[in-house]
Amino acid sequence: MKRIQYHQYGGPEVMRLEDFEPARPGSGEVLVRVRAAAANPMDWGIRSGAMKLVTGRKFPRGLGYDFSGVVEAIGKGVTRLAVGDEVLGGASIKASGAFAEMVLAAERGVVKKPANLSFEEAAAIPTVGLTALQAVVKKGKLRPGQSAFVNGCLGGVGRAGAQIALALGASVGGSCRDTATHDAHHLGLGPIVGFGFDPTTLSGRFDLVVDTADTLPTDAAKKMLKPGGRVVSIHPTPANIARSAVPGPFNVLITRPVTEDLEEVARAAGRGTLRVPIARTVPLTEAVKALTELEREGTPKGGKLIVTTG
Repeated sequence: MKRIQYHQYGGPEVMRLEDFEPARPGSGEVLVRVRAAAANPMDWGIRSGAMKLVTGRKFPRGLGYDFSGVVEAIGKGVTRLAVGDEVLGGASIKASGAFAEMVLAAERGVVKKPANLSFEEAAAIPTVGLTALQAVVKKGKLRPGQSAFVNGCLGGVGRAGAQIALALGASVGGSCRDTATHDAHHLGLGPIVGFGFDPTTLSGRFDLVVDTADTLPTDAAKKMLKPGGRVVSIHPTPANIARSAVPGPFNVLITRPVTEDLEEVARAAGRGTLRVPIARTVPLTEAVKALTELEREGTPKGGKLIVTTG
């Protein structure tokens, strides 16, 4: 089997496409033959060593977390999934390894793929969908008829969060680049403002403010809230974690691999109320180059980079 892996923490130059021997699934695990995998910024953050206290120093390490594919084998105690099931999901942060022909994952982080989704569409969903759902519904507690503002509404999590809020029956505004306001209006959002907007122009307008871009000062977000409103940041930095421990409207999200949440995200994608755009698709043999370009140059823009295994 082939996978992208690295033998030390570092920049994109440490990535290699190499042979590896996939482990057999243990208790509560599934082995999936990967059909597609999606890139996320956390891929290179973890590969750089930013979370080595969690991921450890055992090498080689695989790269990538979000995937779709077909269940190849199951471990003891697996009950929701069976060999041959088409699935989507995420590997654990410690194990990783989705940019590969095979990946091992905990059953709790894998759900059945809706039949009307391609493998490429399915692979794009897990991380952004889970984060968006948990930010908007679980932490944000948004309800039908309320209003939400998404800072960074056209990013991966921002777009997903906006779609989830709209499907819930909320009105949704957001911020994005000035050149992309047409896309935001096309999603059904309003009001739309550019980055660096004056929050006083939106004072007291929203029940929920979700900061996906980590560019909205907390005091500014609070000014935009109605009485009893909530601010949710998806960036669990030490400063944000400390800020969220203080009584008040500010909350920080640490995304969790909750099976029921991932199933809800998959159902939303199957219904067509959640769509994550795909900007580029490359085969595994070309993935190291494409991942390097994405990390260093930010290309492609406007959607996910998807790696396929043929």
